[in-house]
Amino acid sequence: MSVIEIEDLTKRYGDLVAVEDLSFDVKEGEVFGFLGPNGAGKTTTIRTLLGMQAPTAGRLSVLGADTTVESERLDALARTGYLPAHPSFDGQATGREVLDLHESLKGGSRREDVLELFDPPLDRKVRAYSTGNVQKLGIVQAFMHDPDVVVMDEPTSGLDPLLQERFNEFLRDERERGVTVLFSSHVLSEVRRVCDRVAIIREGRLVAIEDVETLLDRSGKLVRATVAGGLPADAFDLPGVADLTHRDVDDATQVSFTFSGDVDALVDELDRYSLQELDVEEAPLEDVFLQFYGGEASA
Repeated sequence: MSVIEIEDLTKRYGDLVAVEDLSFDVKEGEVFGFLGPNGAGKTTTIRTLLGMQAPTAGRLSVLGADTTVESERLDALARTGYLPAHPSFDGQATGREVLDLHESLKGGSRREDVLELFDPPLDRKVRAYSTGNVQKLGIVQAFMHDPDVVVMDEPTSGLDPLLQERFNEFLRDERERGVTVLFSSHVLSEVRRVCDRVAIIREGRLVAIEDVETLLDRSGKLVRATVAGGLPADAFDLPGVADLTHRDVDDATQVSFTFSGDVDALVDELDRYSLQELDVEEAPLEDVFLQFYGGEASA
């Protein structure tokens, strides 16, 4: 069963096409990542899905309700949590007053449970909050009414690494409870930890829908190595090597490249040299777009 459905969505602002012919669905109990560089159309899609603006064309639904129809949208959104990219609350209110207001509107059966995990300073006025505390307050309000589906835009922005990991673990637990989650991000490592599938958008158009493991296989790894001495002309001339660079440093050579080929071949190649340092990590998401999906990432 699909909890979120987007079919042939187009959103224009005058002559500017922000999203064009976008289609994907999110299944019940799925954590679904919505990926793309800044300016790709992620926030426009989310705001249109939730009825904050009308689509130019297309069909959208949440929990089976057409979100372009007010009476249907209100029923669906009562069972939906939402965390915008930049949460904004009344600066004169305390965090407790903000949550009291949200609870009066939509309920708060899980308020204390979520507060125990994220713990924003409830008795401080929001105007004195750090960016991280505003984000924590936003997370609590998004989940406090025990929604069936949650939509989030860059949910870990402003959180320190420890809280990011706590949030990722919380999302995994929510998935086990059957909650459906759609969230946009440009952080590949975050998506890897929590998502089942991802949709990738560039310049307002869908370029791929993939499970996470397929995405990781396509994105490859960023390899940095320091080897003693110089390198022959055919060094690292392997299938799957891209963006190879090297520079001389004292009596050694530093190389870096993105690798999506056979790991055994890479190990054999590295074994040709006297290796001093080696670092392997996930390729940046920007490289995924540039190398595998064509064109240049939007700013």
